[in-house]
Amino acid sequence: MTQRIIKVILGLIFLAFTFVQYNDPDPFLWILAYGLVSGILFYGAFKPTPKKLTLIVLVVIGGFSVTLIPGFFEWLSLTDKQEIFGEMVYKKPYLEETREFLGLWMAWFSIFFIHKNS
Repeated sequence: MTQRIIKVILGLIFLAFTFVQYNDPDPFLWILAYGLVSGILFYGAFKPTPKKLTLIVLVVIGGFSVTLIPGFFEWLSLTDKQEIFGEMVYKKPYLEETREFLGLWMAWFSIFFIHKNS
């Protein structure tokens, strides 16, 4: 698969992530984050992406994900990991934090791919 196809596929995935954020407790933040990642992926599929931009996005995404590590580790300590695929339970904020953490790391690796291949 060429890099262009990979970037377009990743861009479509993050575009889909963007559209499903409307019902999130903080939709603006996630629509902005996933929309930005999607836009960079689509742009990078056709033109070289500025390294400074991808580096800034990597730092911001990585830094933001660090704030979600406690919830992720709490989820990792559970015996029943399938809860993450169920509904959001407000008494279990670690579920949302884990989903957000994993989403940010998917975004981080996608931007890293652009950064290394631009």
